[in-house]
Amino acid sequence: MNNHINITRSEFHRKKKKLRLRKWVIILFFLIFLGLLLFSFFKVYLWYQDNQKIETMNDDLITDTNIKEKEDTENTELINAPEDKNNDYWNYIKMNLLEVDFNDLLTKNSDTVGWIEVKGTNINYPIVKTTDNSYYLSHAYDKSKNEAGWVFMDYRNNAVNFDQNTIIYAHSRYNGTMFGSLKNILSSSWYTNKNNYIIRLSTPTENTMWQVFSVYTIYKENYYITPNFDNENDYLEFLTTIKNRSAVEFSGTVNTNDKILTLSTCQDNSGNRIVMHAKLIKKEKRT
Repeated sequence: MNNHINITRSEFHRKKKKLRLRKWVIILFFLIFLGLLLFSFFKVYLWYQDNQKIETMNDDLITDTNIKEKEDTENTELINAPEDKNNDYWNYIKMNLLEVDFNDLLTKNSDTVGWIEVKGTNINYPIVKTTDNSYYLSHAYDKSKNEAGWVFMDYRNNAVNFDQNTIIYAHSRYNGTMFGSLKNILSSSWYTNKNNYIIRLSTPTENTMWQVFSVYTIYKENYYITPNFDNENDYLEFLTTIKNRSAVEFSGTVNTNDKILTLSTCQDNSGNRIVMHAKLIKKEKRT
């Protein structure tokens, strides 16, 4: 009888200990879940704060900067004009250039090398350039720490005399800031409007216009962000490759006499990037 009572008590204590352990395991999992939830909310809050700072900063830059339409003059130069007079090129060159006053911008940030506007998107930003391709991934135009980053030119490029391939990067933010609206170029509402096929870029030395000839998404690679090529055959192969990649068929032609502009988002969670290529069609030296 006593043995039976002792066994019963022992089982009772084991069960009680097991229930206590289970209770603490549940509490531990709850605390971990709560911690992860709070951390996620904190990250979303920081993401929101970064976006708000970027939006306010660029709104102020646009307001404070003298940006104007620039009509052609005797100094306006057409670049690599096609013989075919039905080519869309001849319609695009009728559009005005964009001219930006860089005096205040250079005072605010001496890394400023240009201003870019992409038709049919929210892209309307000053461009910066430094000694690497990492700093402006996590710093805003005023050089404050910000995970939204800024729009920047590849450090290997020449911002005065454009290379064969001038590359400009920015994060693809979900709220549409930076290159977040570059995804528009893959939607029918963008590519069915030919007036969108233009990029205007103003620098302290010249105003330029670029005609889009290729848009696509691609997994992370370095080929399309090559600034210059050793010979004409390599450059021709490059131009042929990136034009054939396009998800949209553009009428514009491209050849080795062209200089091109490449816009690229940073890779998303799947490793893909959105890419746009355009060729220089018109420029004017600033006096």
